[in-house]
Amino acid sequence: MISPNQPLADRMRPSDLADYVGQEHLVGDKAILRASIENNNIPSFILWGPPGVGKTTLARIIAKKLNRTFFQLSAVHSGVKDVRETIEKAKKQQFFNQPSPVLFIDEIHRFNKAQQDSLLGSVEMGVVTLIGATTENPSFEVISPLLSRCQVYILKPLGKYELEKILDNALKKDIFLKTLPVEVIETNALFRLSGGDARKLMNILELVITTQLTASQQKIVITDKLVMDIIQEKIALYDKNGEQHYDIISAFIKSIRGSDPNAAVYWLARMVEGGEDPKFIARRMVILASEDIGLANPNALLLATSCFEAVNLIGWPESRIILSETAIYLATSPKSNSSIMAIDNALELVKESGDLPVPLNIRNAPTSLMKELGYGKNYKYAHAYEGNFTQEQFMPEIISSKVLYEPQENEKELQIRKRLSIIWKGKYKYL
Repeated sequence: MISPNQPLADRMRPSDLADYVGQEHLVGDKAILRASIENNNIPSFILWGPPGVGKTTLARIIAKKLNRTFFQLSAVHSGVKDVRETIEKAKKQQFFNQPSPVLFIDEIHRFNKAQQDSLLGSVEMGVVTLIGATTENPSFEVISPLLSRCQVYILKPLGKYELEKILDNALKKDIFLKTLPVEVIETNALFRLSGGDARKLMNILELVITTQLTASQQKIVITDKLVMDIIQEKIALYDKNGEQHYDIISAFIKSIRGSDPNAAVYWLARMVEGGEDPKFIARRMVILASEDIGLANPNALLLATSCFEAVNLIGWPESRIILSETAIYLATSPKSNSSIMAIDNALELVKESGDLPVPLNIRNAPTSLMKELGYGKNYKYAHAYEGNFTQEQFMPEIISSKVLYEPQENEKELQIRKRLSIIWKGKYKYL
């Protein structure tokens, strides 16, 4: 019987590079990270990639191969105090020219600025070799001073070949599975549900086999139908790292766009209950505030941005209230996509018309030669005219009649439509 004390994913975690599957671009023969390991000279670095592709495993393997003390912290559960205590332990390891310990921080993107700041000195002085793991773009989630002291290595989702190898290894080498009469006839459901995540593949395999063992001691034949039936029955359908992740965030966004606050809060609750990163939800609402509400209610972007900042500041579980307030506000707000339409129209026009010259009257003229060539000549300074406006030629002549921004039918943009029509006297023919 499968041991209830240690999950299959942990039992099958490789402890040596020879058994590590995937990421050949980093640890394959002559790859950049492998070369650093073999030269016993690893820098502090950040592993950026989706869940279940071997970030934690790789960090442990490196520490073991280089005979380094290994400290591990989770950014979800650790604070500044934990970081400082770990660094103090690392300092006590510094004797007889012993190499610096490895400090592995899982989900480093969840550390706030103060927590990341507490790492800077120790990383810079070599007290620890930092290995961070993140599923989010470190350019946005890791402070610049820390990021500048680290290499960033991108890990890729596991493909069919890697998943097949991991599955085969589990069935042939695991101390429990190799004793069971298991035959895998179809793998499509296993691989699709795993989404390139080795840990999830092992969890699904273990669940399927365990369920069948309780039902019968006969041969276990794994088919796509069997996998789907068991998964749908046994586990929640929200998966923050797989297909459901994208389906539910899509439902959330479309509910807000469709002005349905009940549906918006429901899908928000599904994500909250499923363990979705609050910053991911807040970030998507910032995008939506511009894309789907825009000039119909400019305050929406301000509130969404404040929501993102507040979520970073407050933390969980109180952030759920901030997310709920913002989602309801955005859902009940008037809608307009005129801003995204305008920039897309402009980008298309740029592609069609090429690099048209800037009209001479609005060119910058910092030198005498430029002034002699007519740069800035006859430019009309708007504030020198009544109403702080005068008609001027700002577009290249050949495309001057193009209208890229079309105000939509909402209270705010109807006001914009009226003003533009009046001041431009025919150029913006909205009335």
